[in-house]
Amino acid sequence: MPTMHGSKDDGTPITDAMVDAMADQAEAGYDVNEILQRRQPGRPPMGSAAAPVESVRLDPDLKRDLLLRAAAEHTTVSEVIRAAVRRYLRAS
Repeated sequence: MPTMHGSKDDGTPITDAMVDAMADQAEAGYDVNEILQRRQPGRPPMGSAAAPVESVRLDPDLKRDLLLRAAAEHTTVSEVIRAAVRRYLRAS
């Protein structure tokens, strides 16, 4: 029975044959320029400049409500917070 070495992101088991093939490829060397061209940039920018991260403490009930709202809207907690801050600032 072949040895398994974990699994790929898609769930495919990593076998001895796959490890051998990857080792052969690594020993042959990689084209650094090709790797750099395939790299994905970091997070997409928000607005015209880098977006700083702000920290806020939430009591457990507020955090729960925030998580539930994000799940109900099929969005992220961060987007719910940004939308709430925008509404608050427009109202004042």
